[in-house]
Amino acid sequence: MKKIGILNGEISSVVSKMGHKDLIAIGDCGLPIPDKTKRIDIALSKGIPSFIKTLKNVLLELQVEEVILALEIEENNPKVFEEIKKQFKNVKFTFITHEELKIMLNECKAVIRTGEQTPYANIILKSGVIF
Repeated sequence: MKKIGILNGEISSVVSKMGHKDLIAIGDCGLPIPDKTKRIDIALSKGIPSFIKTLKNVLLELQVEEVILALEIEENNPKVFEEIKKQFKNVKFTFITHEELKIMLNECKAVIRTGEQTPYANIILKSGVIF
C-alpha cells in the first residue's frame, strides 16, 4: 500500500505519466468534461472533496510551470481565487474566458471532478520539469 502522496490510483497514475507541458485539470462538479478526455470523478457530495483540498493534494506530486484560470473567477469566486494564488510561487498565471477553458479540456490528460459547488472553481495545470 502506498503510504505518502496521492492515494487515488487514477490521479497518481496520470500525474506520474505527465511530461513537460502536459495539462491536467481540476474542476467543480458542474464542469462539462469532454467525452474524449479522461474523467477522474472523486465527487462524493456537496463540497466533498473541496476544490482547494484536491488541488493541494495534486500539488504534492505535480511540478507546475503554468496555471490557467477563467477570467471570471476573480470577480465571481474571490475566496477560491485567493486560495489558488497562495499555492503558487514563481508560476505563470494565464487567464482565458470560461468558454475557452472548457475548450482546452480537450487537450488535458485528465479532468479531476471534485464535489466543489462554487462558481468557476476550475483550473488547468501545465506540467513543468524538476531539473
